[in-house]
Amino acid sequence: MKTNVNRRDWLKKGVLTAAGVMAAPYLTYGAFPSQPISVDAKGNIPYTPFFKEYLPHAPQAPVELLAKLNANENPIGPSPMAIAAMQKYAVGGNRYAWKELYALMDKIAAYEGVKPESIMMGPGSSDLLEKTAMVFFKEGGNIISADPAYMSLIKVAEATGATWKPIKLKDDWSHDLAGMEAAIDSDTKLIYICNPNNPTGSITEHNELLDFCSRVSEKVPVFIDEAYLGFLGEGLKKSMVSLINEGKNVMIARTFSKIQGMAGLRVGYVVAQPETLEIIQSVTRGGMGITLPSVHAAMASMDDTAFSEKTIILNKECREYVYKNLKRMGYDYVPSSTSFIIFPIEMDGKPFLEKMTAEGVGVRAFEIYGKNWCRVSMGTMDEMKLFTAALEKVLV
Repeated sequence: MKTNVNRRDWLKKGVLTAAGVMAAPYLTYGAFPSQPISVDAKGNIPYTPFFKEYLPHAPQAPVELLAKLNANENPIGPSPMAIAAMQKYAVGGNRYAWKELYALMDKIAAYEGVKPESIMMGPGSSDLLEKTAMVFFKEGGNIISADPAYMSLIKVAEATGATWKPIKLKDDWSHDLAGMEAAIDSDTKLIYICNPNNPTGSITEHNELLDFCSRVSEKVPVFIDEAYLGFLGEGLKKSMVSLINEGKNVMIARTFSKIQGMAGLRVGYVVAQPETLEIIQSVTRGGMGITLPSVHAAMASMDDTAFSEKTIILNKECREYVYKNLKRMGYDYVPSSTSFIIFPIEMDGKPFLEKMTAEGVGVRAFEIYGKNWCRVSMGTMDEMKLFTAALEKVLV
């Protein structure tokens, strides 16, 4: 049995607690904040028969998190150059950023190797995923994606009127591309692929995905969410963006929220065919929600390649530290190409979250394929040491 809970009321009651902070990223997954959250009898969010997120009970009193490792944020960002640009141009916060936004689009287009008319800006890539869903599915249809997957586009598509056709990941946690292609029918309006995938951290082999996107986009548009691709250190080489200049009907989303550390500054973009972007922008304006200081911060961040390289190195060091300690404690994990790791836990997700929160550590917990999993974001090395110490206390 499922119960509907008003998202706004839940956040008002819970967001000031550690539990509320932990749940907020997924409770605000869509463009419809008044839409209810569907929770099961135990107060958790069931996405599919294979995929459920655990929500903790709100604690009696607020708990200050010593290590906030539940939202895939860059713990060292933004870059110093981005911060300086924000400070310099904050005085212009009373102005719209149209001219500056076009300058940023030109800079991104040069970086991606496409024409500026193939770029659509938005306040983070999730905003663009959601706007795409609203436009593509305003007259129904179905969307195909992996199960599990990042739920932002999918949930807004469903709220708009779509049917979701989830395809279970393969045993190696990569996308079942053959299964996704076989699921296409006359009502399919979009295929969504998050690569590397969230919440699993896994990646689908580049050449296989490139071939899939090239062929299948002749039948139906393919949206590839590359929010975490930069952590590979060779993001452009593994991107699907080359298909744009081949005329393929693909969409590629990127964000400044992850490797550039600008999650709170809200800048993202989509690369797609100009005619596809015209359809979306005939309904909604993507760049309207980006502030002038954020535009300048994004341009400065693109120039600070040393900061991105530093983030890649520190993120890898933290991943290796967590891998080592999970092995020491006897826990397996899914090898990650991102800024987070998932691993199975032998404890129900709800008490696990509550015990970790009591230790001052925020993480996420899921049920995937009948097992309980923890997803931990990479923080600073000190935060990861707090995480492993708390884990040893909680899972003994």
